[in-house]
Amino acid sequence: MGAQQSVNAGKAKVDMQVDLTHMLCEALLLPPLRSSGVALSQIVGRISLKHPNLFGRNEKLDLILDKGINDSNVVVAFRRPRPEWLSQQSFVIQHSMTPEVAVHGFPADNFTRSGSRGINISRLSFGLELNEPATSNWTCGTSVKFEHIRPVNNQGRSIARDHDGFPLTCSGNLHDNMIILKQESGYADVNDNSFLKVNFQMEQGLPLVPKSLTFNRVKCAVSKGIKLGSTFLVTSLTGGSIVGDMAPYQAFAIGGLGSVRGYGEGAIGSGRLCLVGNCEYTIPLAKHLEGSIFMDCGSDLGSARHVPGNPALRQGKPGFGVGFGYGLHFNTDLGQIRVDYAMNAFNRKTIYFGINSSGGS
Repeated sequence: MGAQQSVNAGKAKVDMQVDLTHMLCEALLLPPLRSSGVALSQIVGRISLKHPNLFGRNEKLDLILDKGINDSNVVVAFRRPRPEWLSQQSFVIQHSMTPEVAVHGFPADNFTRSGSRGINISRLSFGLELNEPATSNWTCGTSVKFEHIRPVNNQGRSIARDHDGFPLTCSGNLHDNMIILKQESGYADVNDNSFLKVNFQMEQGLPLVPKSLTFNRVKCAVSKGIKLGSTFLVTSLTGGSIVGDMAPYQAFAIGGLGSVRGYGEGAIGSGRLCLVGNCEYTIPLAKHLEGSIFMDCGSDLGSARHVPGNPALRQGKPGFGVGFGYGLHFNTDLGQIRVDYAMNAFNRKTIYFGINSSGGS
């Protein structure tokens, strides 16, 4: 969510926007009040270029650039026209640079934030995506892509080992290569009184090139919402597993706004397995104002020791954590503005601020 400007240039359409959907987590820790500079590091700017008729036959070209202070992402997608009853094909090239805080970062301030160790992941991928026509409440997509992953330091130099001398890649070299077949399915049943959403993802590493990683990675998320009079109860459960070849950066990171609030990103653990549960109860307070209470919990199910180099143990992550708190949600024309106050098991508090463009609970 953010400011957006669209410009028509012939048959091309240029969209420019500032994306504020990333929560400004770790911006306000109580106590003490942290510098607002950390908050600014969570803001991501986006420039989007869309051409609806590239070669005169309805071919579509999308170019997206996301840039924050600490990370970046570039996506180029080309879509050829196909009948609606057939799978829609997209050829995609993507490059991202992301700080590896969730796995290799160290928990700080009693686990309310994760400190950086100067390790970043450069990820270059290209491949084909197929999106099946939506049927009833189901969506389905398949992709096959080649990925080249390279750990780098803050100066952009390739590195093979972390500060303790343990390998950052599965191969032990400066990079990993893999060919990934991914299948993703989604189910959504929504009405005025309840909703049920299921998302299933499976990635299979294929041994089609020398020294490529062979693995199976599965993740499933289920969420259920029920209206109770004028209030609303939402529960969700997320689980994941990875078997076969594995690099540390592939581990499931537990902790943070997307899993267990009150903790820094990945501050609870990072393992081959994960299980995260969330529960939130929302109460209307005024016409555009809601209050909520929530509880989150997550565990690596004792699987951290099976991650190469065991970064979670070396960083002192507990492997299990519980967070709870309350929040206020302001529903506006721009989206839902959320302010959440969370406490973790170490009695440390965090305030999260964010804008959700979907609005509502």
